[in-house]
Amino acid sequence: MKIPDNFLLPQLALLCILGAGLTAEQPQGLIGGLVLDAQTGEPLARVRISLVGTSWQTQTDNYGRFSFPGIAAGQYTLQAATVGYRMVHRTFTLGEWQHLEFEIVLSPDTFRHSDSVEVRGDIFEPVKADGPSQLTLEGNEVKNLGSVLADDPLRAAQALPGVSSNDDFDSRFSVRGASWERIGLYLDDILLHVPFHTLQGESATGSMTLFNGDMVETLVLHAAAPPVRFSDRTAGVIEVSTREGSRMQRSFRTTASASNAGVMAEGPIGRSRRGAWLASARKSYFQYIIRRTATTEPTLAFGFADLQGKLTFDLTPRQQVSLSVSEGVSDLDRQRWRSQLGVNAVMMADNHITLANLGWRYTSGSHLLVSSRAAWIRERFKNFSRDDLALASGYYGEWAGTGNATWLWRDEATLDFGVSLRRLHADGFTYRYQFNPFVVRRLDEYRGKAWRCGGYLQQSLRPWQGRIQLVLGARWDRHNISSPPAWSPSVSVAIMPEPRTRINLGWGEYVQYPDLHWLFSVLGGKRLLPERAIHYTAAIERRLGERSRLRAEFYQRLDRDLLFRPLYEPRLAEGRILPQQVDAPLVNSLRGRSQGFEVFFQSRTANRLTGWIAYSYGRTRMRDGVSGAQFPSDFDQKHGVNLYISYRVRPTVNISMRWIYGSGFPIPGFFRREGNRYFLSGERNAVRLPSYHRGDLRINKAFIFDRWKMTLYGELLNLTNHANYRFDSFNGYNARTGQAFVTLYKMFPIIPSAGLLLEF
Repeated sequence: MKIPDNFLLPQLALLCILGAGLTAEQPQGLIGGLVLDAQTGEPLARVRISLVGTSWQTQTDNYGRFSFPGIAAGQYTLQAATVGYRMVHRTFTLGEWQHLEFEIVLSPDTFRHSDSVEVRGDIFEPVKADGPSQLTLEGNEVKNLGSVLADDPLRAAQALPGVSSNDDFDSRFSVRGASWERIGLYLDDILLHVPFHTLQGESATGSMTLFNGDMVETLVLHAAAPPVRFSDRTAGVIEVSTREGSRMQRSFRTTASASNAGVMAEGPIGRSRRGAWLASARKSYFQYIIRRTATTEPTLAFGFADLQGKLTFDLTPRQQVSLSVSEGVSDLDRQRWRSQLGVNAVMMADNHITLANLGWRYTSGSHLLVSSRAAWIRERFKNFSRDDLALASGYYGEWAGTGNATWLWRDEATLDFGVSLRRLHADGFTYRYQFNPFVVRRLDEYRGKAWRCGGYLQQSLRPWQGRIQLVLGARWDRHNISSPPAWSPSVSVAIMPEPRTRINLGWGEYVQYPDLHWLFSVLGGKRLLPERAIHYTAAIERRLGERSRLRAEFYQRLDRDLLFRPLYEPRLAEGRILPQQVDAPLVNSLRGRSQGFEVFFQSRTANRLTGWIAYSYGRTRMRDGVSGAQFPSDFDQKHGVNLYISYRVRPTVNISMRWIYGSGFPIPGFFRREGNRYFLSGERNAVRLPSYHRGDLRINKAFIFDRWKMTLYGELLNLTNHANYRFDSFNGYNARTGQAFVTLYKMFPIIPSAGLLLEF
């Protein structure tokens, strides 16, 4: 029997309606949440959120929020990932009609892995804000500014205002006209000696920092009036804190770039996760880059390798111990240039550094914090000539111990105090040779031991409901070889007349004892006095929002008793040439004055354009008490501009750029220039190097997979291909005409570089 068409149509319509109703009644859940930055607590936009093994994927909005509606009940793994941050996975079970909310905390790549936000009242304020002139680099700032080619955290500091380097091959720098030797580098509360992969005993060399940027949590520059807890430096302090390993999960990272390769691993200790471990290793092939870009400067072509590790363990909820070890080796092999090398040129060299740091910390509630450190430092180097003769050799050893305490004896009053003891040992020599007849000339020899001790007391007060911070400090230091004990007072005041304006004033006296090398050298001696400096600084800062600020700082530093060799350099005097005296003694003959100002705008955010731009003006003049000569310091630079910008344009792409301009350092010595030729002069440091310009562009691209992440780094160094030059050496003069022979070397041209990071 045939069924009429008009009978089937109502039945089909009814089945469709019933099917739709059954589908609508299937149980579904909702997933949502918020993603935060572990270091600042800022909600993170443009973070990729996905359910592993499914097609569900989204990204956070401008408020850091995300949601997945209509998810079927079941077990899932939530993944949160973006470029510059560590991946996070959360496994969960979603019930029928259940609504789950997640708070996900992402840690920057160079920040300790954490599932909670670090509570901070001010994103620009360092953890210990007791200095009037502090600038801090954090997280991805250190990593991006360290560059793909070098991966060096101290090169990140070169982008800060008041810092000048003008040298593509060297990690060291000057601060406000002062040399690196007057700047203290503190690594986890220990003052380091020469923490560089470098060719020691030679002036024309490059350097790389012993520790890599992946282990650095924060880097703080104290450019003026540092707190009294720092000792034995007169121009400034770089304070570096390394991070501890992850207490959440094991992770492994491997990196490779055009200049080096490395591996890093970290994880918790035991099931209770009371501790963490962190280990890394690097191997460079930087020497191949140098040989390609500076073929006439093989002295720079050194390679290096280093190992670093850190253990942290909580003995009790209030006591923690830590152990850090760093081992580094750098070497130079120029045997392929043997036929081109001079009698006293270095052909083979090696430099070996070991650092061990044992720490203990005790916290008694919220009112008392006690910490101590015991450290051992060893440095050894040897340089050999083309004839396998020893040109230079040196050894430095140090045992150091520190004890520090912070007592919050009242709500608005903190007392800091501490002691330090250092046992030092150094010996070495520098020789030069001549043939026909064979003669050994001992340019320098030294050997000796000494100890240094010191202590400090610092009182911080916050009256007027915390709108004024007054810090009064005093330091006492003693050296058993050099001079009587020294007292160093300091005062700083921070005033907030209204919430968005801050005024900083600071003053302090500082002492730096001569290096052991000079105290026991035939060129120096135990008669040498400590160098001294007085700092004055005044700054005003205006907040332009929660994450932006404009700061202007004025400074003056008065130096005296600086070490100098007044008769070492040849010069003109009353029309006659005064020859070089290679055995000229080292004396405390220099006095100096450094003054200037800096203007600094900074924005720090994880979502929008972040970075800074700064302009610096400064003059540093010296006067030699022996000859009466007055001249700019060797690191005087009147104008400087530092620019850094970074923007995470997508969940997987970050673009950053740095640009540095310097008006040029003097060529050290008594020279004048006529065209392309140099002649001896009666005025020191009158000729300058050309201005320094360098702009670098960097792109980080992340590829995110279910269980691992790959990040490609692309970098273009010196993108304008500006010709930058470094002073290498003074090679003598013509005694009849007075013509001087000065060697300048051209540094990096435009160079593309790339790197790869794998994270498991």
